[in-house]
Amino acid sequence: MKKRIYYIAALSVFPLVIGCKGQKDLSAKLKPAVITETVMHDTDDPAIWINPEDASKSIIIGTDKDTDGGLYAFDLHGKIIHKVAGLKRPNNVDIEYGFMLDGKKTDIAAVTERETNKVKFYALPELKEIGEISVFNGETERGPMGISMYKNPETGAISVIVGRKSGPSDGYLWQYRLSEKQGTITGEVVRKFGKYSGLKEIESIAVDDEKGYIYYSDEQFGVHQYYADPAKGNEELLVFGKGDFKSDVEGISIYATSKENGYILVSNQQNDTFNVYLREDPAKGRIAEIPVSTRESDGSEVTNVNVGPKFPKGVFVAMSNGRVFHYYDWRIMEESIKSAVKSSNHSK
Repeated sequence: MKKRIYYIAALSVFPLVIGCKGQKDLSAKLKPAVITETVMHDTDDPAIWINPEDASKSIIIGTDKDTDGGLYAFDLHGKIIHKVAGLKRPNNVDIEYGFMLDGKKTDIAAVTERETNKVKFYALPELKEIGEISVFNGETERGPMGISMYKNPETGAISVIVGRKSGPSDGYLWQYRLSEKQGTITGEVVRKFGKYSGLKEIESIAVDDEKGYIYYSDEQFGVHQYYADPAKGNEELLVFGKGDFKSDVEGISIYATSKENGYILVSNQQNDTFNVYLREDPAKGRIAEIPVSTRESDGSEVTNVNVGPKFPKGVFVAMSNGRVFHYYDWRIMEESIKSAVKSSNHSK
């Protein structure tokens, strides 16, 4: 989603080095395989759309956060291929597959537009606008920021979970079930849930469709876990990551290695690292901290799909300062995680 394409060698791995007293050396930063073309203002959050016919033609969707902002689509070389301009401070974006629109399965992107208090929807891959909903109606604090989508594996119903700049100590997130109305997407509130520390804000939200969980970053506090299906209730299941971050707890990405297992990666924004937790048991605590070249990352996304020879085990995408997104070969991320875990075990 930005700047002219820069290719930086990513085949060599930069493992974490353990120094005296078991402290990690975070100076050996991983390098991205691709840096995108630049956007106009300020990148914020990416999503990944997998092309069902040819995964090597998958695209990265990303927001450009400004009063005169936009939504961008990039190819896997980092080149801008589509753009929606004139959005009023678009913040976060997420995608879901197979929404029934005009009798046809349509893959969609949902974007929060903070200054209009709306979520806007676009058909993929062409980014054609196909609907919008007004969010947090009746609330004093609105300003939508974070967003994630959930597709119920049993019913196929699709919903969006939306966060905001500020809000109450409970009921901070609202979930909207999507439906079609006269050829466009609309939605209705199905629940209000989610605790909030009040320390800063909640922006990054991620949903694990397969396991049925919602995770969200309560900045300067930790990561909350809830059920994604409203029918399972609003009980908080877990808070993890407390004390693991230099300051802000930010972008969340989920990489599955099997139906049950994998990694949850959370941006340690001011440290330019990603903290890693076990998908099957995040309560066990941080298992690794991965230093990256990405700077001050707000948002990230990852896929385990083979999207071509540069990313055969998937690609990890992170927003970086400089109006760009960074693409990392998952192989170097995975090797660094395993190296960090091994070093940590040896130092015990």
